[in-house]
Amino acid sequence: MAAAALAMACLLAPTAASAAYPDRPITLIVPFPAGSGTDAVGRIFAAELGRILNGQVIVENKPGGNATIAASYVARAKPDGYTLFVSTNTPQSAAPYLMKNLPYDPVKDFTPIARGGNLPFILVVNPRVPAKSVQELVAYAKAHPGKLTYASGNSTGIVAGATFARRAGIEMVHIPYKGTPQAITDVVGGQVDMMFTDVASGLPFVQSGKMRALAVSTAARSSVVPDIPSMEDAGIPDFDINSWNGYFGPAGMPPDVVKTLNAAINRIVAEPQVRKQLAVLGFDAFSGTPEDFAAFVQQQLTLWGKLIKDAGIEQQ
Repeated sequence: MAAAALAMACLLAPTAASAAYPDRPITLIVPFPAGSGTDAVGRIFAAELGRILNGQVIVENKPGGNATIAASYVARAKPDGYTLFVSTNTPQSAAPYLMKNLPYDPVKDFTPIARGGNLPFILVVNPRVPAKSVQELVAYAKAHPGKLTYASGNSTGIVAGATFARRAGIEMVHIPYKGTPQAITDVVGGQVDMMFTDVASGLPFVQSGKMRALAVSTAARSSVVPDIPSMEDAGIPDFDINSWNGYFGPAGMPPDVVKTLNAAINRIVAEPQVRKQLAVLGFDAFSGTPEDFAAFVQQQLTLWGKLIKDAGIEQQ
């Protein structure tokens, strides 16, 4: 009987440990500055995670290095479920091709937990740029080769700008920034002519007339901003670039903790009021299993490698 009781205690121990998670604050690392689209979305998820898990989720911004500073930090963290990462295609899919000597493996060094959704990008210009459509912008750029400048605050902005230049057959000067907020500030101020930015960051400036939106960076129109034409609609063929969002931890996280977090994130994206709140930011929320997310990460690594090579901006 004593042996049976001991065996039963051993079987129940993991369940008891799992039930205790979280027993202290969780830190959610955001790889971009406060005010960016990923930051705004991440803070909503953090608040909801805290509510569902009956704990505290603290948001910590670690911008810089095409989001590799944050990714490196998470990769080195203890895999106990108390350091999480709201990541995007920038550190997981694009940085491996845009940067030399990446200090982490985008697949092996992380535990995929759940998709968060997609954050569509829009092509915006300073109102002083004499173009009210993509085709007018292309014509202007061809008439003034090398004069048009475009900002970027992340890899999606870098790749979308370079892909646009290549597909449209135009010359533009790339002005990189550490984050989207400062890049938008300079587009609004006229120091830079245009950029591809996430809807969450750019739409308020479009609505106030401080920037003009010409297209979304996808082949089809976005349900988030249906009045803005797609790049295909605007006459740029084979242009389909989207920014995704998902949640990771360091490699080696306990499966029961991953299951708990995945279930919580799926609850968040299924909540109508939260979906409405995220939609205001231009975020299309959805999720799935950790296994689906892991497969998606692998697919995106291949896809972004091709996009970057085709744009001619791969680091050798």
